[in-house]
Amino acid sequence: MQPQPGRRRGGTRASAVPHRRHIRPRRAAALASVTALTLAVSTSAGTGHLPPPATTAGAGPVPPARSTAHRPCLISGEPTVQMSEGVPTPGGYSRSTGTVHALTLMVDFSDAPGQGSALSRFREFFPQTQQWFRTSSYGRLDYRPETPIPDWLRLPKPFRSYGIERGAPFDPGYRQLIQDIVSAADPTVDFRSYDFLNVLMTPNVGPSALDTVLSVTFAGNTQAPIADGVPVANASFVYSRQDDGSGAYDLTGYRVLPHENGHVFGLPDLYTQEGGGAVGHWDIMSEDWGANNDLVGWHKWKLGWLDANQVACVAAPGTSEYTLTPLGRTGGLKLLVVPLGRNTGYAVELRTRAGNDEAVCRPGALIYKVDADVETGQGPIRVYDSHRDSGGCTRTPNVHAELSDAPFAPGEEFRDLRRGIRVSVVGVDPSGSGGYQVRVTRGRG
Repeated sequence: MQPQPGRRRGGTRASAVPHRRHIRPRRAAALASVTALTLAVSTSAGTGHLPPPATTAGAGPVPPARSTAHRPCLISGEPTVQMSEGVPTPGGYSRSTGTVHALTLMVDFSDAPGQGSALSRFREFFPQTQQWFRTSSYGRLDYRPETPIPDWLRLPKPFRSYGIERGAPFDPGYRQLIQDIVSAADPTVDFRSYDFLNVLMTPNVGPSALDTVLSVTFAGNTQAPIADGVPVANASFVYSRQDDGSGAYDLTGYRVLPHENGHVFGLPDLYTQEGGGAVGHWDIMSEDWGANNDLVGWHKWKLGWLDANQVACVAAPGTSEYTLTPLGRTGGLKLLVVPLGRNTGYAVELRTRAGNDEAVCRPGALIYKVDADVETGQGPIRVYDSHRDSGGCTRTPNVHAELSDAPFAPGEEFRDLRRGIRVSVVGVDPSGSGGYQVRVTRGRG
């Protein structure tokens, strides 16, 4: 679907709560829609190794690895749903496996000259962002930021002349901003060599992130300008520093960029108008302030980071048992999908303090519902809380406390009585692998 003139894509950003130790900003919106394309689906089980790099930059998403048994679990949304959780991801976004080249430009303005060196701004995000994606993808995404212009790229107009506001859609202000960036960089940059664009604004542009979050991504943007014969269709903009005053910025401030880049790979925002109330800190597309966190298993499958034998589709009536291994470790079964229909399904995975997950205070089976017909920012994923209204088990700054103890521990059970579905955590794998034994029962009809 082509974007409608004047229509906001993906909603607006709300201001961050002005509390220096517990911030709930609404994350990126303003995502340009793409025309849905039908992609061929691979039937390969995958090798578990880094795929060979594509021959040209800008190749589209790869379909998730699957066998014919996964067919009932390939839920899909309507073509008009913006950034649907359905699989496979439609065309228009960047590929998320193999080697990707991220053109990274540090930009300043006459009314906001760059503070310090441009490369010091670059080092606020790298190599941490590379490592985050390497860990989350089990080494399947080789993320390479490239800075062909190592100095501040001065744009021809003052920043205030673009009229950029929070949650801005791809309106004339952003159209002109991107065009000016392309014009200023084009003498040095061959845009054909890159998969997507990162624009790191000088931090003194606009308000503090404590007041308003301006960082935004335009993904699959059909209205993007053309540079060197290719559209600049996937671009992330990072503005001020996500510094909550806790003294942890050097460790956590980079995480706004993996969130924004999640959009260029086709992932939606998981926050709702209530903040992190739907998913909490269980996915960086929900909360990217504070302690490190990972993506949910559904997103890892969607991005092509799991082999077919690491995802079990529980579609048939009856009872079956599985041994889930921690999502933060390589190898083993990672995800159970219990389809509910063409558009929705439950997902089950084991979350522990491993990999990118630093704030897990109660390990266990995380159970959530995926709805491919719910748009970005409207709650397409909802985590089920095994201890509702408990207040959670964490006091870590900027981690959604109520859902921090959401996982189901051994001896606990999730029930959907209307559909006849039960997910029971039977116990810990006796082999000592750190896995959990999970039993799924679904009735007929």
